[in-house]
Amino acid sequence: MAMTTLIKCISPIDGSVYVERPAMSADEAKSAVAAARAAQKEWAARQLSERIELVRGGIKRLGELNDEIVPELAHMMGRPVCYGGEFGGVNERASHMADIAIEALKPIIVETSDAFERRIEREPHGLVFVIAPWNYPYMTAINTIAPALIAGNTVVLKAASQTLLTGERLAQAFHEAGVPRDVFQNLILDHATTSQLIEARSFNFINFTGSVGAGRVIERAAAGTFTGVGLELGGKDPGYVMEDADLEAAAGTLIDGAMFNSGQSCCGIERIYVTASLYDAFVEKAVAIVSDYKLGDPLDQETTMGPMAHKRFADEVRGQIDDALAKGAKAHIDKALYPADDGGAYLAPQILTNVSHECRVMREESFGPVVGIMKVEDDAEALALMNDSDFGLTASLWTADTARAARLGAQIETGTVFQNRADYLDPALCWTGAKDTGRGGALSVIGFQNLTRPKSYHLKKSLGLKA
Repeated sequence: MAMTTLIKCISPIDGSVYVERPAMSADEAKSAVAAARAAQKEWAARQLSERIELVRGGIKRLGELNDEIVPELAHMMGRPVCYGGEFGGVNERASHMADIAIEALKPIIVETSDAFERRIEREPHGLVFVIAPWNYPYMTAINTIAPALIAGNTVVLKAASQTLLTGERLAQAFHEAGVPRDVFQNLILDHATTSQLIEARSFNFINFTGSVGAGRVIERAAAGTFTGVGLELGGKDPGYVMEDADLEAAAGTLIDGAMFNSGQSCCGIERIYVTASLYDAFVEKAVAIVSDYKLGDPLDQETTMGPMAHKRFADEVRGQIDDALAKGAKAHIDKALYPADDGGAYLAPQILTNVSHECRVMREESFGPVVGIMKVEDDAEALALMNDSDFGLTASLWTADTARAARLGAQIETGTVFQNRADYLDPALCWTGAKDTGRGGALSVIGFQNLTRPKSYHLKKSLGLKA
């Protein structure tokens, strides 16, 4: 008899096992997938308006669970309770997709005449598999779950082991709101069973958010199955502060974008380029902001920075900082300000200057509370540095000149160009990326297009031979 694999969430607060669940066997997983597939036609046959209302109901129910969810997130991945969880973003994204669904999914009418009816309809893929990450487990998952269900797909969710309870909470909310159990399922799967299901062409579309390495594993498993795959694989997002920027706003937003969630954000700011005339003042403001953070127990309302989700993530950041210091970088934050930094998951934030693209911290994804700041002379130098990256998720440009921002933005290899803001996902715009950040796009009208396939109807009304 095969031994059951236990999927464990180790809390970064104290290293204890916070929650564990038995992984499904391969046969149990196949049965769940078969049930989801069997339920799809009936779900898709419901009125679009009914599916929209059921999804809205699921989101509302999730909001009612928020007081329980927020401390669970603190226990599982370390985000301080003072930030109140993710429901604001979840609600904004799901509500927008519900609002635009009827328009986004309507047929494209080419001809309606006495002779012909020609149109393009949007048809659901069938069964959509969502593999969610741990850093924003509700917001990233809902990007696909809400529009996929609205469009008539059934959905299977695999939550990250670090945030195991999030899948259960999402399933609870949607089921209690009336979404049938087979239509939306949370499955506890190990890596081997996940790969087997993908290789067996169990799904019609897969959406994965996570690391580049894991994205390659997903693509390899799907190779030859012709299953559509959407991948969001992280970033190394730059900020560029120009000479006419609002210095206070630029420093406040970019440093918050670098440090919020202990830097564990796909679209967090990971490198900053500042025009020479503002450089010293920007660094001074950045250091003052970071020196005010309170690192500690995320369950304490006074804490503004919790531990990283796992010691190994914190060790990766420490390694990048040490590499930069060995190459001549200057560290601006005194670790003594942060006695909670225990060499484990609790990590003091850091600002580095005198860095270059020879340093790992300016090239590899850090996904932690560290940012390197470099002085630049002009737009050409900033543009070359921003594009000198394997990633391309967002770029944040700080200037009063919108035409200049748009002109620069057109030359940046990225998915989203921001002017005078950062680290935000606008659900009316497509969430997408370039290079190793992945492929596909979530949210907006384009998100609905990616979760459906076009079907063409060419209906000739006459029985005659003539066209």
